[in-house]
Amino acid sequence: MPSPVSSTPLTVTAQWLFDNLGKVGVKVLDATSHLPTLGRNANDEHLACRISGSGQFDIDQIADKSSPLPHTLPSAELFQSQMQSLGLNNDDHVIVYCDSVFLSAARAWWMLRLFGHEKVSVLDGGLKSWLAISGPTESGPTNSVNKGRFSIRAPVGAQVIPMESLRRLVELGVAGQIADARSTGRFAGIDPEPRAGLRGGHMPGASNVPISSLISKDGGLRSLDEIAAAFAAGGIETSRPVIATCGSGVTACGLALGLALLGNENVFVYDGSWSEWGASDAPIETGA
Repeated sequence: MPSPVSSTPLTVTAQWLFDNLGKVGVKVLDATSHLPTLGRNANDEHLACRISGSGQFDIDQIADKSSPLPHTLPSAELFQSQMQSLGLNNDDHVIVYCDSVFLSAARAWWMLRLFGHEKVSVLDGGLKSWLAISGPTESGPTNSVNKGRFSIRAPVGAQVIPMESLRRLVELGVAGQIADARSTGRFAGIDPEPRAGLRGGHMPGASNVPISSLISKDGGLRSLDEIAAAFAAGGIETSRPVIATCGSGVTACGLALGLALLGNENVFVYDGSWSEWGASDAPIETGA
């Protein structure tokens, strides 16, 4: 499905990738990431099995390493350098995929668009969908690639909001719609956070739209009607602006992708998310 602000499809199927893998200008990146509590290592998994020819978009390395927060957005200069090292050019159609239950590929999709790359799509269903059609895979260290000519451009349908701005809006009661992608238990403050030192609960006025409600049992995105119903169940009007948040800025990008599929790209991702808010003295609420 095309984006309202782009002619590039927001997602592609495994069959589409199978038919186009290896064509000039089609680049594939593995953006798998896992919560620290799951006991999985995305780097080891990339070395063990990946789509043939794919590079690795490591959100923990393509980040501001000076920040105490996990995988914080990097500077434009660092992002440009990292994309060039992955061999990306401005006219490449980048396909990002993952093998994460939290749709971490959406984080790479959103970051590329934030830094101006219009031609990026998420592989719907991720690695599982690729394996299901017996798509070619490889293992071991990745081959070196020629340095790309990727350059930073104006954002394409991606926006970010910093904590100071969001906190001011929340405290004034004018933040509008805030969609929190964490699980219901974490949102309510019942279940513990996977990162130590964080308070439980959510931002005052926020609505809960768990990322799991957008993902089907086979790991792909649900139908547009089901995605719309998931947002409606959380009290989010999908035709209005939305601020997306989560635990550390990853699954919030999955909500942004879901809203884009529904035609709404007036979405601001709160990059620090609960890793920042929950560690601060900003106001919180508990309960559903």
